[in-house]
Amino acid sequence: MRILFVGDAACFPAELIELVGEMDDQWQARVVADGSTALGALASEAVDMVVVAPEVGDMPAATLLGQIRTLRPETSRLALVDASQPPANKIIGLAHRFLPYPLAPEVLLEAIGSLDELRELIDNPELRSRIGRVDQLPSPPHIYLSLVRALDDDAGASAADISRLISGDPAIAAKVLQICNSAFFSNGRTISDLRTAVTRLGTGTLRDLVLASEVFSMPAAPGIDRHLLQQRALLASRQARRILPESSAELGATAALLADIGLLLPGVRNVYDTPDAPEGDTRPAHTEAGAYLLGLWGLPMPIIEAVAFHREPQRSSTRTFWVTGAVHVAMSLASNSPIDEAYLAKTGMLARLEGWRQDAEAQGAKAEA
Repeated sequence: MRILFVGDAACFPAELIELVGEMDDQWQARVVADGSTALGALASEAVDMVVVAPEVGDMPAATLLGQIRTLRPETSRLALVDASQPPANKIIGLAHRFLPYPLAPEVLLEAIGSLDELRELIDNPELRSRIGRVDQLPSPPHIYLSLVRALDDDAGASAADISRLISGDPAIAAKVLQICNSAFFSNGRTISDLRTAVTRLGTGTLRDLVLASEVFSMPAAPGIDRHLLQQRALLASRQARRILPESSAELGATAALLADIGLLLPGVRNVYDTPDAPEGDTRPAHTEAGAYLLGLWGLPMPIIEAVAFHREPQRSSTRTFWVTGAVHVAMSLASNSPIDEAYLAKTGMLARLEGWRQDAEAQGAKAEA
């Protein structure tokens, strides 16, 4: 793993760079002070990851990130941003992931480690290059990630804190309330404010609604019905949550919600329409493309693996029925796609399939009511 840091010693102190090299003898770290030197280094040698400071001296950070995208599209691009503010619009779409500045060592090491794992899971240079070339790459869902951090905080976030966070983006807040009041979630009483939504739905469900609202607001490739994708994702998410035990339910619900995010990317092969790539078709499967995008965003590896392999669960490194298996079943039921019964038999879960099918039919009928 070759890592290039672009910025001064205030952003990347020597002890931080030394720590990176000490963590893994396969991690090679180098620091340059400005954009021109960074581009010269990239022109002469491929780099796996570039971490760009908010200020790089001789050019705006956004300009550098754009030139890196053109020169080395396969390189993962990370940008440091003020931890108290969302990224500037001119950087959104150019960086794959944003890290808070000042940069904590554990945050940096987690980002490098997760990318290392991602490249082991999806060893596809063509895919990395295709994703890297996308002009308007979907950006990480910032409200969702902020909400996750708030809920994970030791102090805990109150209903008022959560509603205040979501209301920071009026469009997302309106979308969340719209989904809350759909037949799928409503119990007959109108939810008119976010605080009531938090109280009635619970933080787990609300977090999924925020994620769905952000993800499915992204521009879609031609021919893709975002509304249909969102409805299917919400149905599958709810089903995956019900399939898994409580300890894994949140992972499964989030993975199912994001399972088809790759269909929002241009130049991918829709696995539902074309399970196997025809001869000469080099387009990546939407499942692996979506998983790679989520890995660049820094989502947990069980979610990434489930998204990558939910159409082929036997490819999962987890031999037991866990998140990947639950997402396979939930997405298959939601999309009326074939279920790998041999996989279910192998993992000892085939006897439960009929019950899951009946439950999914009941949930689907409720959503259509």
